[in-house]
Amino acid sequence: MSDPQASGGPTRRAAAVGEGTRAVRAGLPEAVKNEPTLPGPVFAAHFHLPGEVGGPYTYGRDTNPTWTLLEAAISELEAPGQKGVETVVFASGMAAISAVLLSQTRAGDTVVLPDDGYQTLPLLSSQLREYGIEVRTAPTRGDAQSSILSGSRLLWIESPSNPGLDVCDIRRLVATAHAGGTLVAVDNTLATPLGQRPLELGADFSVASGTKGLTGHGDLLLGYVTCRDPQLTAKVRQWRKIVGAICGPMEAWLAHRSLATLQLRTLRQWDNALALARTLTDREEVGGVRYPGLPRDLAHEVAAGQMRGFGGVVSFTLPDRAHADRFLSALSLVEDATSFGGVRSTAERRGRWGGDAVPEGFIRFSAGCEDTDDLVADVLNALDSAED
Repeated sequence: MSDPQASGGPTRRAAAVGEGTRAVRAGLPEAVKNEPTLPGPVFAAHFHLPGEVGGPYTYGRDTNPTWTLLEAAISELEAPGQKGVETVVFASGMAAISAVLLSQTRAGDTVVLPDDGYQTLPLLSSQLREYGIEVRTAPTRGDAQSSILSGSRLLWIESPSNPGLDVCDIRRLVATAHAGGTLVAVDNTLATPLGQRPLELGADFSVASGTKGLTGHGDLLLGYVTCRDPQLTAKVRQWRKIVGAICGPMEAWLAHRSLATLQLRTLRQWDNALALARTLTDREEVGGVRYPGLPRDLAHEVAAGQMRGFGGVVSFTLPDRAHADRFLSALSLVEDATSFGGVRSTAERRGRWGGDAVPEGFIRFSAGCEDTDDLVADVLNALDSAED
């Protein structure tokens, strides 16, 4: 098997190619006769290392050739054509999130988080406070975090937010934060690099759970951090080494393989999500429909100014818990599951977890890649059944 480092590393695609071409070719090494286009996963705890320490691969907690290719691929997707951008992959999205927050701050610092973000953020907030780090929170909507930035070390943005799908003006928040010396990280999980590129909007870090839309098959856990500043990246990479939050080579290889269909998957998911959102707005029993791609949505104007696509997640509220449960039980093409971004549609009553400030009948719906007419028909049938 050829070494991607020894052969000159993965080939960087020109920024001018289309999104689909970039996704299909991202991170692939230079072609070697009689070897696969994407080399298989490298399973190694240690590497042959005679004499003095040197070379790219020494120990399995530090580096792995399979990671090298995947990290290069994600960098191409997050920041096409930009030099010096690096990605660090992790065992999960939360490992990546924790790595940024904990590698860039210390006791006495202040971080600003959204109060309507991913439900595990409050647990991380408690840990930060135990380490002597002040945590301030504000809603995503209306760029409310900008009012509490003074003196902070790092601003964490989640846009669109999960599960409420509120959006903030990332460029504006970045400008305000940087003017005060504050670093900015953006959780890009819901949008994926095809829908939004935080580094192009000025952020210092783009962070995501690759478990979801990036890989899209619901069969692996993965997280990543992409950054253009080598010193900041080095801190993130060192944190991974310290805590050992590394992804397995098989997961990394599966993730890279999945990138080839990223555009195909996301375009269908975006179309399905928009069709569902439009359908749901016409139902009397359905309230609070949110999808940034709807022109009538509260977030549409801001989202349209910074997003290339609006994601595959729609949220809405049914009258009560029982009504929501009947709806979910009546679906035949949709899995009742907690993740999103997969090729198979999923939905859940989000209040069952108890960690989000949402009504009991609140539904987070992740549109998959089914035929649009089939998916819409299934949702309409389930809504009709839930009324009985």
